[in-house]
Amino acid sequence: MDRLLYLLENNPRLSNNELAVMLGVTEKDVEQKIKLYEDSGIIKGYRTVIDKEKLHDEKVTALIEIKVHPKFGRGFDDIAQRIADMEEVESIYLMSGGYDLCCLVSDKSFQEVSMFVAQRLSPMEDVMSTATHFILKKYKEQSVLFADENKDDRGNISL
Repeated sequence: MDRLLYLLENNPRLSNNELAVMLGVTEKDVEQKIKLYEDSGIIKGYRTVIDKEKLHDEKVTALIEIKVHPKFGRGFDDIAQRIADMEEVESIYLMSGGYDLCCLVSDKSFQEVSMFVAQRLSPMEDVMSTATHFILKKYKEQSVLFADENKDDRGNISL
């Protein structure tokens, strides 16, 4: 992977000036390369990783495995696109194993995820079955560790 992309992926808050210094090029070069990556669709966006557990948010994240019947000539792309177009779906992936697709639904209540699967996803034409898994705790996401440092609160003992 290009070094600029690597740096942006790991810290999108770096300024063009900081990137230029790190790469040994001009700030204008960095600006032009980033614009090229954005215009060509290589860079799809910039995101912030938030530890929602610390916000005491009652929303959940669910991984939903989906077994589908692919269409002749279109494979999995048609059904995957129809699922991707649903506003509840954050991400969708073609995968190997017992299920064909896996989608991620987050920032919904347990009830909202359940109703999405029961009323919108499962009844879709070509969906054969689903398995919903709720994320109980995040330890790492997008290379960011969520666990706080373990602190030794036993105190000092002297004899």
